[in-house]
Amino acid sequence: MKRQIFVGDVHGCMDTLTQLLDTLHFDPRNDRLRFVGDLVNRGGQSLAVLRYVVDLGKAGDCVLGNHDLALLRYAHQKPSQRKKNDEFEAVLAAKDATTLLDWLRHRPLFWSNQRHRLAMVHAGIDPRWGVAATAARADELSHALIHEPAAFFEHMYGNSPKRWRAHQPHFKRLRAITNVFTRMRFCAPDGRLDFQSKGNPKKPPKGFSPWWVHRHADWKDWLIVFGHWSTLGLMVKKRVVCLDSGCAWGGELSALVFDPDQAHHDIVSVPAKR
Repeated sequence: MKRQIFVGDVHGCMDTLTQLLDTLHFDPRNDRLRFVGDLVNRGGQSLAVLRYVVDLGKAGDCVLGNHDLALLRYAHQKPSQRKKNDEFEAVLAAKDATTLLDWLRHRPLFWSNQRHRLAMVHAGIDPRWGVAATAARADELSHALIHEPAAFFEHMYGNSPKRWRAHQPHFKRLRAITNVFTRMRFCAPDGRLDFQSKGNPKKPPKGFSPWWVHRHADWKDWLIVFGHWSTLGLMVKKRVVCLDSGCAWGGELSALVFDPDQAHHDIVSVPAKR
């Protein structure tokens, strides 16, 4: 297994990403970049980030974040329906827009390596889902993105239902899965999500906890890497690591380096350039 470099939410900050990879001495021949999602939006260089990651080929990949889905939905809307976003417009106006958007639409919601017990999502995992169930829900959502994108994007946004259930109507079920993988922060043991609170995990809404508190027993010996929670910032625990250290807000861009030949993981951060 090559060196695995997990990178936090880039949000269109290409200059900062370049600085991070220089610091890490990234070599696409020997390393693999794994982005936790939200490649685009806010940093001003979303087009450059997309082009860079696509050009990496097998040396780079990402799971989809809520801002990546927002770009894909934006591309499917009629111009009159869009709330104008200059970074998204730059992607749509690019000569290689079709290639970039098609690549993004085919990205997974979940990545895992069974041998080394590594997993990556953008936001979180439903406490009722073990490893196999998480992969199945991610595949279900990916299937919709590939085969029925227009209908999916029409129904994607919303806070209802509050939790995933096995027998929900098709698009409600997909929305619940989307909210878990790309929006969740606090949840209840039964999978109910809180969509209001984004702050201190030590002060959760009543009846809720940070999602990793309720992890399914299947994950007991796994390391789960995620992003999305900029107000949480860089958090390194034994079995969960949050890599969203607020690059888009003037914070840092962080990476976790997993070397299969080493007994420990390294964390590397660089200050935001923009």
